[in-house]
Amino acid sequence: MASTPGNHKATHSENSQGKKSQHAEEAIFYMNCRAAYLTVLKSSLENIKSKEQLSLVLQQAGRNPSQKTINRYWTSQTSSLNFDDFCAILKKEKPATKNELLEAFGKIDTDKAGYIAHDELCKILTTRGDKMTWEEVTSITKQADFNCNGKLDYNKFCELYLSTREQCCRAARARLEMHPRLRQQHLGNQPETVPEGITKPSPGLSRKTDHKLPKGDSRAPSRPSSAQSSKASSSTTVTVGASSSSTELIIEPDTMKEWQRAQSRGCFYLEENGEIISHKYRLHLAQRSALSITIKPFSIPQAQEQVFGWRGELGSGVYWLLPFTTGCRLRKAKTQIPGEAKLVWRDEDGELALTQEFRAALLEIFETIDLDGNGLLSLEEYNFFELRTSGEKCDQEAWAVCKENFEMKKNELTRQGFLDLNLMEANDQDGDPWDLWVTLLSLGYNRALEMTEACPFVIDICAERCKPRIKAISLEGGGSQLSRALCSSVVNKGEAQVLDGSGNIFIHTCRSGSRITSVIENKSENKVIIHVNNEQSKNCLNNRGLTVFAVEVAPKSMMVSQHVMALNEQEEWIYSCVHSLVC
Repeated sequence: MASTPGNHKATHSENSQGKKSQHAEEAIFYMNCRAAYLTVLKSSLENIKSKEQLSLVLQQAGRNPSQKTINRYWTSQTSSLNFDDFCAILKKEKPATKNELLEAFGKIDTDKAGYIAHDELCKILTTRGDKMTWEEVTSITKQADFNCNGKLDYNKFCELYLSTREQCCRAARARLEMHPRLRQQHLGNQPETVPEGITKPSPGLSRKTDHKLPKGDSRAPSRPSSAQSSKASSSTTVTVGASSSSTELIIEPDTMKEWQRAQSRGCFYLEENGEIISHKYRLHLAQRSALSITIKPFSIPQAQEQVFGWRGELGSGVYWLLPFTTGCRLRKAKTQIPGEAKLVWRDEDGELALTQEFRAALLEIFETIDLDGNGLLSLEEYNFFELRTSGEKCDQEAWAVCKENFEMKKNELTRQGFLDLNLMEANDQDGDPWDLWVTLLSLGYNRALEMTEACPFVIDICAERCKPRIKAISLEGGGSQLSRALCSSVVNKGEAQVLDGSGNIFIHTCRSGSRITSVIENKSENKVIIHVNNEQSKNCLNNRGLTVFAVEVAPKSMMVSQHVMALNEQEEWIYSCVHSLVC
């Protein structure tokens, strides 16, 4: 149907209102972040220095982080977190809603009476998950507001919890409003025009090529209205043809067929908060050698495989090997699953059995966690599975019990043993699949038994002069190591632009195969806030999930601004980005 000029005006007005609403929401989010941060720290330039500080500042923002959550963001390699990191965490760690809290209590209250006996509550809270002490649980059950006759009225408890959380957030915002010095630290002092969407850069799968980025089009797109308060800006435009990356894949030459090889499997897992974690590896070389390292998806048929990697020469020694993916495509699924797959059934004798679909998923899981690909699970491999699904390791004593009850070869669990172990878990729960679903969901499966939030991969290492050795060490996010490596790679290979009017701020842009990555380098003595606008880009998606956002860059530092890929690789795509310095 033909549209009239009036229809165009209405659509434009609706779009403008939608953008204003989005900007307002993002501004409120940023204000709440700063209010919580400044309740604990003196300035947004001051870093979080400990797990305890991180837990406290998250609580001030209305979150109730478990120790597992804290450990996710504060690893053995973390020395500090800045305000940027804190905003990224709050984006991922959404506060629990009343329905979510009631649903969690409802799983305990199987009779749906609205109450939970104190003894049962104490048993659960002191033995499961992030375990509480008896004294901590008693302090809850002693409060008369939601306890009576030895039972907890969890509806009232949830109401008190939510109201206390909101009071905490209001107090933090009130403190921010009352102190002019703190208010001056607010982003640009113009929240309505500076949308905020700070996220920590997701790991991205590196692909080394000799291609240089074409120089950006000097005809910069018109300055977006949301950047009009900026002092300086830089515009970059890159046009990429359809499926242009297919000619830039790693192809193994015949001369490498005689090189010595090592291989390991692994997997990228998408956390509930959107962060991507993966196996980290230690690589050992006995002597200096030419090297080829490739990574490819494990579950994709051979005909569709894309192989990415690095070639070069390394001296003898031990190296960290950090796989990464951009986070552009591996995202939380938004589609609703119409029905839930059945995991177990009872035969004519009333005995539990695994359904064919569940068996297939378990065998797929087995192949993913069998890191050395020998068809057996060692205790070390099994423990990566346990850490991912339950957060706890299986010790030698428990492994000996497994050996007595399930099929093993050479002290390693077979496929059949792995299936039987899961069947035993189903029997322990008398057919209740709840624990089985916890395992499946943590490994990236949806309710239809499709792997949608994980990506298995295989790493191959070829060395010319020695036998390389690779060993999985941990399962976690890339952290500062990966961030530094990414920034260094982009700065060394990409094109640099200085923000007009600001000689100390550089935007480095690098095209690597099917990905474009930009890095912001701040050479000044002061922190800067950079506004990033992708509104002129076509057929693009980025790892942040936002078209317009802002990032805060510490003095004398670099950070990844964004990774960008084609939304549809079969069509031409245009990366057109304006980085602006906010007043």
